[in-house]
Amino acid sequence: MDILLEQSTLLLLSLVANTLSAMAGGGAGLLQLPVLLFLGLSFSTALATHKIASVALGIGATLRHIKEGHLDYRFCGYILLCGLPGVVLGADIILRIPEGWTILSLGILTTGLGIYSLLQKSLGLTEEPRNRNRRGMIIGGLVLFIIGALNGSLTSGTGLFVTIWLVRWFGLEYKTAVTYVLILVGLFWNSTGALTVSLQQAPRWDWLAALLIGATAGSYLGAHLAITQGNKLVKRAFEALTMLVGIKLIVDGTSILSNVL
Repeated sequence: MDILLEQSTLLLLSLVANTLSAMAGGGAGLLQLPVLLFLGLSFSTALATHKIASVALGIGATLRHIKEGHLDYRFCGYILLCGLPGVVLGADIILRIPEGWTILSLGILTTGLGIYSLLQKSLGLTEEPRNRNRRGMIIGGLVLFIIGALNGSLTSGTGLFVTIWLVRWFGLEYKTAVTYVLILVGLFWNSTGALTVSLQQAPRWDWLAALLIGATAGSYLGAHLAITQGNKLVKRAFEALTMLVGIKLIVDGTSILSNVL
């Protein structure tokens, strides 16, 4: 009975976290990782388990979004080319910066992204292509590389950074930006990060099945809601999750700094 309750809890957790994440373009780790820690896993084991489970976010979303056929495959290649090297190098970069200050700064920035989107009433509601020249693509690619580095070292929230960057810099509407994020970040970036982490730390294998099923179903459901309900729902979901993720990172960063000081 305990095993059934445990697996049901993991399935429900993953379903809810990934439904919300698929609507907003990231943030599943906000709910998933803390619960894995609460259930008794060490941080390294919880991180490895979460990273592998997060790959299913990309699988479920890809199954739903691929039916729409609106992807620009050259742009997909551009996002992967810029971001994947950052994912691989992320762990080395983050070790050079004090953890508490990094998490606190990211929390403030993430919260700011949500507030910015909230104040910009029309941001991301319509497609307004821009910065597609050489200069714009170079700057855009450098930022994607940096976000990839954060994705390789942090547990949640970086998909939200990619979402707002695609909206603000390249002029994508929210729904289209989330499509790219869920497929490319959720599937390819997260796969690379999961492989890197799992080579160093084994996950909790007996928990992965429930987490993967919940993540696949949740991400499919979230992607379906985003497609059928439109940009306004996606924008609101993005704003809510960025502020929640940001507040969590601020609390975590402050806690780490207070222990160090």
